[in-house]
Amino acid sequence: MKHKIFTLLIIVLMAGTSRAKVDLVTLPTRDTVQLTIYNSADMTLVRESRALTLKDGKNKLQFSWANTLIDPTSLEMLPKANADKIDIADLTYPPRVRNLGLWNIESSVSGKVPVEISYLTSGLSWRAFYMGTLTEDEETMRLQGYVRVTNNSGEDYENAQTRLIVGKVHILDEIAELARRQYPYGRPGEAIAPPMAPASRGRMEKQRVLSMLVSEVAAMRPKEIRKEGLSEYFLYTIEGKETIPTGWSKRLLSFEVDEVPVVNLYKYEEQRYGTSVVRFLNFKNDKEHELGETPIPGGMLKVYRNAGNEGHLSYTGQSSFKYIPVDEDVELNLGAVANVVVEPKLMNFETGNYEFDRRGNVSGWDEIRTFEIEVKNTRDIGVKVEIKRNFNTTYWKLNRSGDFGKFESVDMDTVKFTLVLKPRSARKFEYVLRTYHGTREDDR
Repeated sequence: MKHKIFTLLIIVLMAGTSRAKVDLVTLPTRDTVQLTIYNSADMTLVRESRALTLKDGKNKLQFSWANTLIDPTSLEMLPKANADKIDIADLTYPPRVRNLGLWNIESSVSGKVPVEISYLTSGLSWRAFYMGTLTEDEETMRLQGYVRVTNNSGEDYENAQTRLIVGKVHILDEIAELARRQYPYGRPGEAIAPPMAPASRGRMEKQRVLSMLVSEVAAMRPKEIRKEGLSEYFLYTIEGKETIPTGWSKRLLSFEVDEVPVVNLYKYEEQRYGTSVVRFLNFKNDKEHELGETPIPGGMLKVYRNAGNEGHLSYTGQSSFKYIPVDEDVELNLGAVANVVVEPKLMNFETGNYEFDRRGNVSGWDEIRTFEIEVKNTRDIGVKVEIKRNFNTTYWKLNRSGDFGKFESVDMDTVKFTLVLKPRSARKFEYVLRTYHGTREDDR
């Protein structure tokens, strides 16, 4: 452990004597440690199990959190055996002594006693990211999810079981501030305002966190993430144990699904994307798409494509996304492409059907534009292309001709053409757009 945060000082008051026997005992290493990281509040619940060597009588356990971001007001200790014979009386903070607390323990047994020490710390965080590998026909995708855990807490955690909370929490979001206080509850001599002292408030809030957590038994299976619902939050438990030193980040595999059905869609819309065609990847977080057990944490997805039988990959694009609830569709923007091209051309423009007011001024007219749209697919697989055309008025009529595919009105000033192109092919279609202006708007 990089930072030595525990020292065990046992003071045994011998019955019938006037002097106290003081034994300085080195605290044994952790037997287990569990980290539950609440990313949205910079808060981590640490639960450690250790075997303390106690003697019959009064004992004092010294706890130091120097050089760490531990919140001392959240410290708790519970005996895991002989609980009826061990009384953890209180935890005190000596005045004018920084980063030090003393547990007063009354024990009627001697020897090793397993205890659980828990506390809150800040400085541990995680983020999710993903890798998608498309098959050559791009109909399915292998989806791999990862989390990167970063430890800047000041404390090394060896062989830790790591659990991640997905969801927004609004409690205990000042752990870093509490950890950096010179004294746990303010300066010595400061009054603590009723009705609730900080120690009580800290313990009550921490109990709310503890009550959310589910007891787990480690299983001897390949490492994966187990996911459980906790009201509006989700708990992801990474099986196995990982050592996460302070100042380091570690990548952990969260899940892997081999054949997620996907839809590739190429979109063209000048008002939104300019003259480029933009590629989108669509799938759904449901059982039909081999997903759907839990929400998917937001993150960055990098997409590759299998290129040949030798296992080579070609980079396709990347997109970030937000939290994906169960049964929700996700559409990922992979960026502009050059291998699918849409070229609209204005072939003709004219005006007509003039209307005049009483003074002979033009009060209404039609504008007639003829467009040709050419779509080229230079890829070695078929593609689906969606072309949206936006008009500058809601008064219009459209006549179309040629190989235009599916056509529909999106809203009052937008239409959409949907085409499916074979590999290395091109298609053309035309439409005549008539727009009505002035008094002609009332005559259409």
